[in-house]
Amino acid sequence: MRDHREGAGKTKLAAGLHLDVSHQKIMRLESGQTVRISTPQIQALLDFYAVPPGEQERALKSWASAKAETKDGKGFWQAYADQYEPHMPHYLSLEANAGRVTTHQLVLVPGLLQTSDYKRAIVRIDDPELSIVDTERRVELTTRRQARLDDDSFRIDAYISEAVLRNQPGSPDVMSQQLYWLAEVGARPGINIRVIPFGVGPHRGLTILSFTLLEFPRLDSGLIEPPVVYLEGAFGALYHEQSDVLDLYRQAIDALGAVALTEDDTRDVLLRVAKEYSA
Repeated sequence: MRDHREGAGKTKLAAGLHLDVSHQKIMRLESGQTVRISTPQIQALLDFYAVPPGEQERALKSWASAKAETKDGKGFWQAYADQYEPHMPHYLSLEANAGRVTTHQLVLVPGLLQTSDYKRAIVRIDDPELSIVDTERRVELTTRRQARLDDDSFRIDAYISEAVLRNQPGSPDVMSQQLYWLAEVGARPGINIRVIPFGVGPHRGLTILSFTLLEFPRLDSGLIEPPVVYLEGAFGALYHEQSDVLDLYRQAIDALGAVALTEDDTRDVLLRVAKEYSA
């Protein structure tokens, strides 16, 4: 698609405006990353690029083949489409392609760091009548997402409020095992977990609330895809890509780092609270 666009003398911005999508999505499409875009939109791009009919047919066949391949591997979440909200596929695609994730959470443990029992407890809160089969499928999706934690090229920095340790979506045993797991996984290379204790007083995290910043590695083309801030709500999500907004979140991350416990002190707190739950 990049060759067709450049041959037509069109910019990524122009292509994005034609489809009413961001130029970052065009960049992801051209670099072969998983992207939420329909076949009619591909057809519209080919028309916009004035691609001859024969070449359009070959391009559409290639697109169909690529879509089929994403049913496995990085597109694993497609098999769980009936188990998540409409905004989640885009986030899961970003998460699968990110080189670094920085998250700040005020209420719950980040999804990438949840134990299976903790996830089950959250599912029961949201949908207590959900079948066992569907509950386990949601847990399985979380488990498959966590394969990123075994990727040497991936890094996650998690800033979590002490409230996350004290909130109890599950039983004391569930909470104890969750906190022991955080202490264990936080010792791995590339996984940094830091607690922000109640006693630090006013800090930027209290006003900017929970968020996740996703940053991406350099593409094969040599370009670096712009980062994205993801804000999840109860009934939807927002994605921020504007540089001025990203700067505000980067400043907030610096401020969080200034008040959060060190990784060693965080481990001590996690183990202490885990023991309280198991007492």
